[in-house]
Amino acid sequence: MTTVKHLISLMDWTPEQVLVLLDLAQEIKAHPEEFSTALEGKSLGMIFEKSSTRTRVSFEVGMTQLGGHALFLTSQATQMGRGEPVRDTASVLSRYVDGIMARTFSHEWVVELARYSHVPVINGLTDYLHPCQILADFQTVREHIGHLKGLELCYLGDGNNVAHSLINGAAKVGANIRVGCPEGYLPDAKLVERARREPTAGSILVTTNPVEAIAGAEVVYTDVWASMGQEAEQKAREAVFAPFQVNGALWKQTAKGAVFMHCLPAHRGEEVSAEICDGTMSVIYDQAENRLHAQKALLVTLM
Repeated sequence: MTTVKHLISLMDWTPEQVLVLLDLAQEIKAHPEEFSTALEGKSLGMIFEKSSTRTRVSFEVGMTQLGGHALFLTSQATQMGRGEPVRDTASVLSRYVDGIMARTFSHEWVVELARYSHVPVINGLTDYLHPCQILADFQTVREHIGHLKGLELCYLGDGNNVAHSLINGAAKVGANIRVGCPEGYLPDAKLVERARREPTAGSILVTTNPVEAIAGAEVVYTDVWASMGQEAEQKAREAVFAPFQVNGALWKQTAKGAVFMHCLPAHRGEEVSAEICDGTMSVIYDQAENRLHAQKALLVTLM
């Protein structure tokens, strides 16, 4: 397997690299004690422009469990908040730490960070992509469904960073994905077309019909209708997205034994009804837990 240096987008990784990492995540989850010194003496710098629960805790705890150390850095509390160029931040930080994780708004900022960093850079989330989440998601799908190739995956809601990374990830593992979004909120067309050109890609359908998207799905996935930075649009989005709520009526269209997934935080009564979010079909907390295991595998692979 060829070596990877960063995780900015899953499209930068080969299908083999993605699957090997998922195998490692499964091994680390089953036998964490065997990896307790894997990153002994290593440090991860964690840059946060956006608030976080799962990303911060899973990376920080993950580094500790691997024998390393994580530093929590906010843009406001560092020179980044005073306009220090990304090039300088990357060059300086990579002389102190062994890896950098960034959770920020601008995707271009993380791309530039990786360009000038001498150590691995991990995209912990940008407005465009969220690859770490999808690694944990696929680990969860393996546990509950048993396969990724040929998987019938549905995403309903905003064509946002999670939708983009799900499309990229599905193309890498050979899953079939149907993305249902309202008109005007579709995923980036260029990203979709690039994913369709991936040799391992299954079918990729983008539709404005939620029933067409969910019919026969083994996994149904949604996210909040207004992401961080879009709070002012909340009320307007609620009206537009209402037909895409994952609820009991839509769930009748899924395959037998289907599971519900959400990257959290979830707003019950908005993008998902409580009966689904808290029902027996929901695996949202397994997803959240697997952020820890998948990211430990990522840290071991890169660092």
